Amino acid sequence: MNTKSNEEYEQERSRQVSKVRSVLDYAMGTVIVFIGLFLIFRYALNIPLNKIYPPDIFDKVYGVLALIYGLWRLYRAYKKK
Repeated sequence: MNTKSNEEYEQERSRQVSKVRSVLDYAMGTVIVFIGLFLIFRYALNIPLNKIYPPDIFDKVYGVLALIYGLWRLYRAYKKK
């Protein structure tokens, strides 16, 4: 009986870890997508950062990479669910 309860405990713990990892993937994917969008469209925003560090092509390249990675994280979280 003790072995059965240990197995059930491990299965429940595995499910909980999977749920937490899925929520973390959703949250991080969303944050990374917003960072990518910010970097891509930074030139259109009137913020003091643009005066200090003007947007250039590297912002857009990194923004596109961040957007792709964030969407992949969201997809991975959706597939695990």
